Amino acid sequence: MSGGRYRALRRALSWSMARRSFATALIVGTILNVINQGDALLWWGAVSWWKMVLTYCVPSCVATFGAYSAHRGAEAL
Repeated sequence: MSGGRYRALRRALSWSMARRSFATALIVGTILNVINQGDALLWWGAVSWWKMVLTYCVPSCVATFGAYSAHRGAEAL
């Protein structure tokens, strides 16, 4: 891995970015879970737990990748 990619990856996985990704996952994941499984949550229906967990993981991964891409773009300038 080249130096620029390594530095961007370290910044994207830093504690401050991890907190931001976690906050994004918490907010966006909750909204998406309410949209996708709101009826099951409100009426005590069958909830797909693996989908619920995955719904929180995806926004976190997207936010982390966005941070990585932003740091790579900033180094290219």
